[in-house]
Amino acid sequence: MAEPLIIVGKGMAATRLVDELSRCALGRYSIAVIGEEPRLAYNRVLLSPLLAGEIGEAEIELKPAGWWTARGVSTIYGRAVAHIDRAAKTVALADGVRLPYGKLVLATGSRPLKPPFPGGDLPGVVTFRDTSDVETMRGYAERGARIVVIGGGLLGLEAAHGLSRAGGRVTLLHLVDRLMERQLDAEGAGLLAAAMAGRGIVVRLDAATKGFVGKDKVEGVELGDGAVIPADLVVVAIGVRPNADLAKAAGLAVNRGVVVDDGLASDDPDIFAIGECAEHRGQVYGLVEPAYEQARVLAARLAGGSAAYRGSLLSTNLKVSGVGVFSAGEFEAGDGAQTMVLRDRASGVYRKFVLREGRLAGCVLVGDTQGALFYLGLIRSGQDISAMRADLPFGEPWCAVPQAAEAA
Repeated sequence: MAEPLIIVGKGMAATRLVDELSRCALGRYSIAVIGEEPRLAYNRVLLSPLLAGEIGEAEIELKPAGWWTARGVSTIYGRAVAHIDRAAKTVALADGVRLPYGKLVLATGSRPLKPPFPGGDLPGVVTFRDTSDVETMRGYAERGARIVVIGGGLLGLEAAHGLSRAGGRVTLLHLVDRLMERQLDAEGAGLLAAAMAGRGIVVRLDAATKGFVGKDKVEGVELGDGAVIPADLVVVAIGVRPNADLAKAAGLAVNRGVVVDDGLASDDPDIFAIGECAEHRGQVYGLVEPAYEQARVLAARLAGGSAAYRGSLLSTNLKVSGVGVFSAGEFEAGDGAQTMVLRDRASGVYRKFVLREGRLAGCVLVGDTQGALFYLGLIRSGQDISAMRADLPFGEPWCAVPQAAEAA
C-alpha cells in the first residue's frame, strides 16, 4: 500500500519534487499537494515579464492540470494548512479537515519583507510576490502612474523593469551605494544603473526610506534627508523571509528557516523541508536553482537512496531593462585572488573574472552574458584553467581551442 506523502506548498520547489518523484518513486507514495493560492502552480521568476506584458498568464503555469492527474497526485488549492500534529501524523487545513501523512514535506516558500515604516498600511503600498500583486501593479502602471520601488536587489530591479515596461513612471530607491551589492562589484553595478537610467527609470542610491505620506492613500515616500518623492503606488521589494511559522508551531527546529540536514530532513525524521523555507548549514537560499537541487536530492532519498545535499553555489542570471546580468561565486578579489577584466564602455559590456590558484573562483558579466553556463561550470568543477586563462574573457569557443590541442 502506498505511503501517504503530503507536500505543503505548491510552488516551484514542490512541482520539481513531484516531477523528480514521478521518475524514481512512482507508486511508492500517495501524494497530495496543498497550496494556499487558488490556482495551479506557476513560475514566480516570470512575474516581471508578466507585469511588463511580455508574456501572458498562461505562459507562467508550470504544469497543466492533466500533468498532476496523470501522476496520481491529489491537488488541494486555495486552502491553507493551519496545523501539524506530529504525534498523530496529520495536517489540519484551515477549514478543519485533517489529512494523515507518512512523510511530510514543507515547501512553503517565503513572504515579502515589509518593515514597519510609518504609513505602511496606507492603500497603494504593496509588495511584489504573486499574481494578485502583478494585477494591482499593472493597473497603476498602465495609466502612467508615479511609482516608487524600494529595493535595488533582484526583486526590486525586476519590479522596476516590469512597471516601466507596462507604462509606469518609475523611481527606484536603494539604501546602499550600488545596485545588487550582493552580486555585483561597483563597476558592474554602475553600468547596470546607467543602463536602467537610460531606459527611463530614475535610480536613487544611498536613499534611506523614512516612511510614507498621504491621507486616504499613499502620496509620497519620505527619505531620511527629509525629501519627499511623489508616488501613486509604492512597491516594497527589499527581500523575503522564510515561511517557517507552521514548522515552528509544530515544535520543529527553526532559525531563519526550517533547519534541515544533508538529507533535507528536519529534526523530525518524517518531516522534510526544501526551497526558500529551508535552512541548510546556516544558509537560506532565495533562488530557484538551489530549490531544484534540493528537490532532486530529496526525491532520491524518499525513493530509498542515499543522496546528500551539500549546499549550492549561488549564481544570478537575469535580464533587467534589456540588460543581461550574470554573477556567480566571488565577485570581489579577496586575499590571494587575481582579477581579469574586459570592458567595452561604448557597448555597455563588462566582464570580470576572479581567479584563485589557477581556478575560476567567480565572475560578473553585465551587458553580455554569453558563456554564463560555461563559466558557472568552471567555478563548480574547480578545474585548473591555466591553459585557457588568456582567452577566458572571450567565452567557451576560444577556451575550447587549447583544450582540444592539449587532448590531441
